[in-house]
This record gives sequence, C-alpha cells and structure tokens, in this order.
Amino acid sequence: MRVHLGSDHAGLELKDHLVGWLADQGHEVVDHGPFVYDALDDYPVFCLRAAEGVAADREVGRDSLGVVIGGSGNGEQIAANKVKGVRAALVWSEETATLAREHNDANVISVGGRMHSVDEMTRFIGVFLATPYSNEERHTRRIGMLADYERTGDLPPLPASALKPQT
Repeated sequence: MRVHLGSDHAGLELKDHLVGWLADQGHEVVDHGPFVYDALDDYPVFCLRAAEGVAADREVGRDSLGVVIGGSGNGEQIAANKVKGVRAALVWSEETATLAREHNDANVISVGGRMHSVDEMTRFIGVFLATPYSNEERHTRRIGMLADYERTGDLPPLPASALKPQT
C-alpha cells in the first residue's frame, strides 16, 4: 500500500520515524514534508499535499492511505478534510483508529505529535493501516450521504424522527 505523510514541525519526529517504519512494513511511502525543523512552518502546506496524494491515488484505483501529524492533530485533520474525496479522522487510541476505518472508511488519519509517544502513535497508525472497512450497509449509506453532499451541496433529507409533530 502507498502511504502519504505530511506534518508540521510538531509532527516532524513521528513523520521521520514513520518513513522507515512504514517501509519496513512493506509500504510505499510518499513523504510530503517537511524535511527540516522550522518552528514557524504551516501545516496546510504539507497536509494538503498528503491528502491530495491520497485522493489522486484513489481516483485511479490505487490502494492508498494517508497520515497527517501536528501538535494536536486538529488543524491537520481539518486541512485534510478540505480535499475532495478525503475522509480524515482524528485518532487518539487504537479504538478510534479501528473505528475510523471500520465505520467511516477513513482514508487519512490525523494524530497529535504532542499528545502521545512515538510508540503509541505508531501503534495507532499500524492499527489504522491493518483495519479494513466493514462494508456494513448503514456505514455505506452514511458515507454516501457525505459524498453526495460534497458533490452537490444538497443536504440529505430529514428522517421522519427529526420532523416536529403537527399540533
């Protein structure tokens, strides 16, 4: 599998570790930077490129996932989710890594380089990469609603349970 990486200065240590670790696991790594520590760098520069790489690969049918890393992972997740076709999830545990794949078919995860040790984050990423999408109908339906909204801008219809009773 091809794995796209992007970070900012707060995620640089983990990103650099992942380049070797992922290669050792048999993955093809695409490192979108940064390549040197710069405390003033801007995460969108690198995280958008990683997410774009995943989206482009998936568009042509290539098996590809992405990992974006920052201090908390929040901004990096937001950036990745701006890319059409990307579903990025913030991961802070093995369980959230599993659920991101099983329930949301996330193709990018974001982790906080200042929130966990390198070993913990490496475990989260390993779980994410190894977990398949469940293909359950309810999850597929929900992902379809998001894809439709992304494509058309039209909100999904409200279910009967969300409508106010007439008095």
